[in-house]
Amino acid sequence: MESLPGIRIRRLRLAGIDRSYDVDFTIEQQVRSLSVIAGAFSSGKTAVLEFIAYGLGAKRHPRHQEVLRRVRSCLLEVDLSGEPHVIERSVGEPSKVAFVRRGTLDSRPASKGESRPIDPAGAPESLSALLLSHCKLEGVQLREAPTSRESRTDPLSFRDLMWLAFLPNERVADRNFLFENDYMRKHKLRQVVDVVFGVHDDRAVELGQRIRELGGRLTQAKAELAAARSFVQEQAPAAVTHGEAVSSPLTYEQELADITSQLEALDQAAQAGTAFAAQLRREHQQAARESRRAASVLRDCETQIARLMPLRAQYADDLLKLGMLGEAQQLFDPLSVTTCPACLNRLPDPPAAADGQCSMCSHDLSDADGALTLGAADTGSQAEGNRVNVAAEIRSTKARLKEITNYIEDLDGALATLKLQAEEAAVVEEQAAVALDEATSPSVSPFLAARDDLHRRREQVLRLIDQAESTARLQEGLAKRAAVVERHEAQIARLKEELEQLGDATYDRDRIIAQVSSRYGDLLREWRYPKLSQPFIKPDLTPFVRGEPYQEASSGARTLLTLAWQLAVFEIAVETGAAHPGFLMIDSPQKNLGHGVGTLDAVIADAVAIDDFYHHLSVWLADRGAKAQLIIVDNSPPLIAEDSVVARYSRNEDQPPYGLIEDETSAEPEEARQ
Repeated sequence: MESLPGIRIRRLRLAGIDRSYDVDFTIEQQVRSLSVIAGAFSSGKTAVLEFIAYGLGAKRHPRHQEVLRRVRSCLLEVDLSGEPHVIERSVGEPSKVAFVRRGTLDSRPASKGESRPIDPAGAPESLSALLLSHCKLEGVQLREAPTSRESRTDPLSFRDLMWLAFLPNERVADRNFLFENDYMRKHKLRQVVDVVFGVHDDRAVELGQRIRELGGRLTQAKAELAAARSFVQEQAPAAVTHGEAVSSPLTYEQELADITSQLEALDQAAQAGTAFAAQLRREHQQAARESRRAASVLRDCETQIARLMPLRAQYADDLLKLGMLGEAQQLFDPLSVTTCPACLNRLPDPPAAADGQCSMCSHDLSDADGALTLGAADTGSQAEGNRVNVAAEIRSTKARLKEITNYIEDLDGALATLKLQAEEAAVVEEQAAVALDEATSPSVSPFLAARDDLHRRREQVLRLIDQAESTARLQEGLAKRAAVVERHEAQIARLKEELEQLGDATYDRDRIIAQVSSRYGDLLREWRYPKLSQPFIKPDLTPFVRGEPYQEASSGARTLLTLAWQLAVFEIAVETGAAHPGFLMIDSPQKNLGHGVGTLDAVIADAVAIDDFYHHLSVWLADRGAKAQLIIVDNSPPLIAEDSVVARYSRNEDQPPYGLIEDETSAEPEEARQ
């Protein structure tokens, strides 16, 4: 089936740290033509539409506290000209880039994600340029001064196109619905409508510029493709071979799995073929344990001897020092002071204790009398602490030295026996190993040869898998560049055909405005607009009813008028094959019509049944097939739309889901919601 141009929303996923929050707009893998998000106020319904717009390039995303706490990235699965893609942008600070890859959210990526900047929107590599290319609007330039042909131009942005694809709550029933309070946005909106329907005044000039610009891009794309083919031809000629098919990595992976299973079977066969040698293996294992134990005991003995020898030498040295200390006390203990240490004159009498005082320094002494010897005058605990009992220390040191010497002699005596035991255990282990090898070698050798062959084949297959994957990556790069060339060629051919078929822009615009105006009136009649008369849309796109512009209508009436205008433009664009994205999101179609916090317009609310709105959508979409998609956010849709509800948020912990962020159920302060 030929793919449809434009964009369709398939799924929204808000990815967090612990879990994700999904909204699915498909049924049986096909995009729903009508999806309704229902539920209580402040439950995250509008945030769904705003996150979709964010995924499509909007500058900001919802910044509710529960979103900032739970969500880390926004992933939007869309169909671009019928092919599924995933667009990802980070959440927190609005991201400057989006990552786009082919495939779905749950499938393996069909291509490597490419980075697409958000701004500038007119850059060929931007996200806006990609989305516009699928709406047949790539390279469109808008004049800053629409009435001047010499005016500077500004590239069309997909954000501008979203004015026709997203009707937010604040624009529903707004008196500045067409940006009447902003001159530049008002005229840009008119330009966007004209461009979508292909009825702007300088179509020929604009088409020529787009053809020239796309021609330059085509030339560059062809040069890049040729350079890539030349490089691939040098690195991997198989990647550019047209005549013969290149083996897929999956083929080699199957062969690798077969080799692995053969190795496992071979190991099992080898084990079964050598089962008879189980007793020999046990004997060898026992001999190995005994050999290790004997070697460990020998090593411990040698280590202890090596550590105790320095200790014994230390004790012998201490014993020698204690002996010298005892001899010194005998040689130098008497105090034989005969000369005054101050004047060096001979003392008339040797130092002595007289009347409780030292004769040299007159220091008071206790329990001392007669001649003084070294330390004889020391008293109390200090004297006890300063005295060294040399004889006791010598006895203790000699005893410890003897114990260490005896232990070392015992270890040294056992060392020869331990060495012999270790050598004998090693010999026994070697004999057991030889016996095991002799018994099992005839049975194991064929298995070893087969195993070596399988390992060589396995390494060869692994190299082939690596080469095949590298070739596949190169082919993917070539296919991507070739697709760019084909896309530019198709766009140029379409633009040239459109250029040849150009008619009178003024006549064409009048015809389109007439169609939109007629549909606008039909919608109001179908919705039973009270006292309907003179419904039409002026050439400047302003909707009128009862001869007055929409600003003069009541709040409820403005809701219907703005809905009718948006739907009329969308429906005519789809029916005429215009360059519209193909989807429309509407927030709060019952605003001021009997549901909502705003002012209720009793006259309009009584006259208009919301069932008529949904009935028209269901009837119109039934004839469109996959050409159109509508996503509606409504607090309480009627029963007629029940089958189209894809999510219903209760804001009640007892009736999950509570809201878009399902596990955030704490109540917000009232002032935070206002």
